[in-house]
Amino acid sequence: MKNYLFILLICIGCASKKEIVSPIFESKIISTEKLSCRAILVEAEKVWMGMDKGRIGIYDRKKDTLVIKSIANVSNTTEFRSIASTKQAIFILAVGNPAVLIRIDKNTLDETIVYKEEHEKVFYDSMQFADDLNGFAMGDPIENCLSFIKTNDGGTTWQKVSCSNFPVVANGEAAFATSNTNLIVKGKSIFMVSGGKQSRVFVSNDFGTTWKAYETPIVQGEEMTGIFTADFYDEKTGMIAGGNYTKQDQNCANKAITTNGGKTWNLIADKEAFGYASCVQFVPNSKGKKIIAVGGTGLYYTSDFGKSWLKFSDDKDFYTFRFASETVFYASGKNKVARFEIK
Repeated sequence: MKNYLFILLICIGCASKKEIVSPIFESKIISTEKLSCRAILVEAEKVWMGMDKGRIGIYDRKKDTLVIKSIANVSNTTEFRSIASTKQAIFILAVGNPAVLIRIDKNTLDETIVYKEEHEKVFYDSMQFADDLNGFAMGDPIENCLSFIKTNDGGTTWQKVSCSNFPVVANGEAAFATSNTNLIVKGKSIFMVSGGKQSRVFVSNDFGTTWKAYETPIVQGEEMTGIFTADFYDEKTGMIAGGNYTKQDQNCANKAITTNGGKTWNLIADKEAFGYASCVQFVPNSKGKKIIAVGGTGLYYTSDFGKSWLKFSDDKDFYTFRFASETVFYASGKNKVARFEIK
């Protein structure tokens, strides 16, 4: 194991003429085993990870041990990029064809296939539970809308929702499964983001019964442009980010915020800070002011709702991360799993 200490003592928010000293970011590498992990879920005792090659990772936070387990009934080419949980179980969803959704009992690790979908266009991007009964997953269009499946019995059964319930997608509009952050649930509100030829935010304020689509100023129009990640602090305050995957240093029109539940979006730090981003997350209990972003140009931190950003690591191999508390988060990516602490 290796330990790294990132220390930053830089003035941010200088426009306000008030010196703000950044925190210290301490990082501990948990694993450098060969893997790709774009789906991570942090609980009190364990960190669960959906991985490539038909595998999951289980990190015991107290014992400081990582176990990587192959999932039965899937091939070694299967990649799990969506992960979610209830009190009783972990759910992992394969990204491509066939879309296999597996329930894993937290105590016994017994596996059950609870949903399967076969289609040449099937591609699921993100999944989340709102509570112990209601869960949702979204994916690329097969017909003329984003794919959307849901459960209301704790994940025992799942149903695909008809396109008649959704706004029509544009030709070439889809989603990117970079970090399991294309779908966010806050209260009764569900947010989904798209990219490609068109990049929008789809919002439901009634648990997915009705939907509206809102335009965004994020760069779009090409196959690998648009929103790659989103997070909401509450039902009103949110952030979207992404950019151009083929030009990862490009940092214009790639990050925006909303304060009205996704109806309108304003670009932030344009032509500044990070380029392509694969994952953004609000720091818990920060009143929506503190955010961390990871992606193709490193790891960044803001404490002023994205007006100014500090780069605290040059590491480009992290894809996704989740907070365990307001000071601790776990990150994973290419051949790497790590624990970060904000001092």
